[in-house]
Amino acid sequence: MPLLLIPIAGLAFVLLWLMLLPLALWQRYRRGHARRRAVPWAVSLNAWLLLASTGLFVLTAWLSGWWIAGALRHALLGLAAGVAVGIVGLWLTRFERDARGLHFAPNRWLVLALTAVVAARIGYGLWHAWQLWRADAGHAQWLAQQGNLLAVGGLLLGYYLAYAWGLRRRTSRLAVQP
Repeated sequence: MPLLLIPIAGLAFVLLWLMLLPLALWQRYRRGHARRRAVPWAVSLNAWLLLASTGLFVLTAWLSGWWIAGALRHALLGLAAGVAVGIVGLWLTRFERDARGLHFAPNRWLVLALTAVVAARIGYGLWHAWQLWRADAGHAQWLAQQGNLLAVGGLLLGYYLAYAWGLRRRTSRLAVQP
């Protein structure tokens, strides 16, 4: 009898995830464009950790090339597009100085667009899984068609990488000015 509860618990977790997904995306958007204080050591740490994450991402994409067609190409194209979007995002960011230090607020439309990309990729992944499940396709066929997942991941990682390094540069430059 307890073994019968495992599939029910798994289905309950999936349904809970599906119900909380819109809330998570809303919170991602809401926190993404909020005004924040630029703490220099935290900005630098974030930039260096994102650089390490990018290296691991590229290595993982290269290794995934054994199973996913064009994995490294998709990842690098996504990274390049993300860096370009990150530079534009940095230009559109509002910077303010006050007695407490430097504050910044990312552009809300750009944050909304990136959140929409994440939502669209999740929706596409669910739709694609549904289509392959109905067609009774093998797991290898599903996995081989996931290159665009790496492109979206590269887009987001490239955006945050360029944004973090640009913010680090601007934070150090503006912190020195009186």
